[in-house]
Amino acid sequence: MIVMLNIQWKLALVTFSVLPLLMAVTIFFRLKIRNAYRSIRAKIAKLNSFLNENITGMTVIQIFNRERQKYHQFKELNQDLMGSHIKNVLYYSIFMPSIDFIESIGLALIIWFGGLWHYQGEVTFGVLVLFIQYSRRFFMPISDLTDKYNIMQSAMASSERIFNILDVKPKIVNVEQPKQLKSFSGHIEFRDVWFAYRNLPDGTPEYVLKNINFEVKPGEKIAFVGATGAGKTSIINLLCRFYDCTKGEILLDGVNIKELDIHQVREHIGLVLQDVFIFADSIKENIRLKNSEMSDEQIQKLAEYVNAHQFISRLPNGYDEKMMERGASLSTGQKQLLAFARALAYNPKVLILDEATSSVDTESEMLIQNALEKLLKNRTSICIAHRLSTIQHCDRIIVMHKGEIKEQGTHQQLLKLKGIYYRLYQLQFLSLEKSAAAK
Repeated sequence: MIVMLNIQWKLALVTFSVLPLLMAVTIFFRLKIRNAYRSIRAKIAKLNSFLNENITGMTVIQIFNRERQKYHQFKELNQDLMGSHIKNVLYYSIFMPSIDFIESIGLALIIWFGGLWHYQGEVTFGVLVLFIQYSRRFFMPISDLTDKYNIMQSAMASSERIFNILDVKPKIVNVEQPKQLKSFSGHIEFRDVWFAYRNLPDGTPEYVLKNINFEVKPGEKIAFVGATGAGKTSIINLLCRFYDCTKGEILLDGVNIKELDIHQVREHIGLVLQDVFIFADSIKENIRLKNSEMSDEQIQKLAEYVNAHQFISRLPNGYDEKMMERGASLSTGQKQLLAFARALAYNPKVLILDEATSSVDTESEMLIQNALEKLLKNRTSICIAHRLSTIQHCDRIIVMHKGEIKEQGTHQQLLKLKGIYYRLYQLQFLSLEKSAAAK
């Protein structure tokens, strides 16, 4: 550009006169191509999500004979993705020739004005030929850039989706200077706790927990019972600080849980869920979770405590046996036994069992209960169960109903009240007696 301006500034300006048109075309197609790539990335994510969901749930699909319907649904998503790809190719196939056409216009203007000024004696024939050559060298990097521009648009559309996720601010965060518990005894207190996962259309919270008040002393064993949707698991979610309560406060050793370090809170709480997640790794790594300080002997001892050693020892590679995705090679009961060992491996001050024995057979359940009796000494424990036989030994049972605490007491005290707990007990044990009598 500098050489062209030095040689013949008028002819140089003629060459540069197509730049505004080039910029206008580039901006127009930039928006179109960017939107096309955004659509492609969104539809690829949708298709991948569909595949992951259906491959994971393949057993259910096959049981209910839904292969054909799912195939047609996949075909629709795939066709939709192909349509976005075709639209993107169409834009690009127009964009590149447009750039070439503008380059041809620039060359035509050089020949037109250069020829005219050569006729008038202002431009020599050598300068005109030189400008034709220079114009090609001028547009060559621009053409290369337009080719790379397509790659850049694809990368930018992808990075937008990545940064949209990375830029999401977590709702549960530490305060600027969190307090540290020097020694956590396991004392828990809920004071006037209200909680809602979402708001109603008019903006008022849709409370799932209402005016929850209870205290768990260090080493005490309590249980929560109630119908499905009563709010039992929501209490556990608040205690582990997966959510913050809407109103009220939760105290750990007298300190508001919101003022404590989240990581420290969760270090002291062991949680065993009904739906256990098993990583695609060895048995021992699923128990220690990459904690290098835990020896193989400690892992085996924990497995023996929860009666998991018996089935692990029968595996071809024992504790080094590699698990399939989500532990597909294990039964539900075996996965729950591993979850017990995993929770107890970190010696938590508070142990929470959320329907943890629902999928374990009676014999295994008895062995687990015996192990827990040893391990729960001087440890606060909270159990959530529908099977009342598993919680009769607890120090206190809290009965939930529609997000509220309705009854509290020991097993015998609650039976004497003849309230909600009594009715639950009657429903469970009368049905068991009738089925036993029928047999």
